[in-house]
Amino acid sequence: MDKRPASLAAGGYGHPIHPILVTVPIGAWLASLVFDIASHVVDDGAKTYSDGAELLVVIGVIGAVLAAVWGLIDYRRIERGTPAFRLGTAHLLINDVVLVLFAISWIIRRNADDEATNGGLIVLSIVGLALLGVSGWLGGKLAYRYGVRVADEGTQAEGFSSARQR
Repeated sequence: MDKRPASLAAGGYGHPIHPILVTVPIGAWLASLVFDIASHVVDDGAKTYSDGAELLVVIGVIGAVLAAVWGLIDYRRIERGTPAFRLGTAHLLINDVVLVLFAISWIIRRNADDEATNGGLIVLSIVGLALLGVSGWLGGKLAYRYGVRVADEGTQAEGFSSARQR
């Protein structure tokens, strides 16, 4: 694995930008599902929740595209032919599928006139979020098992030594 410091565009070594950016689509898409369900539960204002869910889906799509740019920077630094590279490829492809699912959801929502969110869109969100969970697990394995874009053990040891030992 490449342990050289990444470019400033990717974040400083041990401080990658990609992991912080993924919180935007994850949070937005989870919240959109809550709003979709709320559009079926509330007595009044179903359209408000449905419209809110659409906005959250859009925010998630934009956030996912931004996260993907920085993820690609990190991915390109992984040595080809390694288990980390294969795992990174799976992570990338699953995230591409998730992004397409939510982009399709947004297109359908833009053309819908329903008060409450269509049940098919709720299923689409659940499938997308399930795949996102799998991809997130793979991303965690990349960082915490293979150390992709994480400081090496020597650098990490600084955080576990007392002031007297330094």
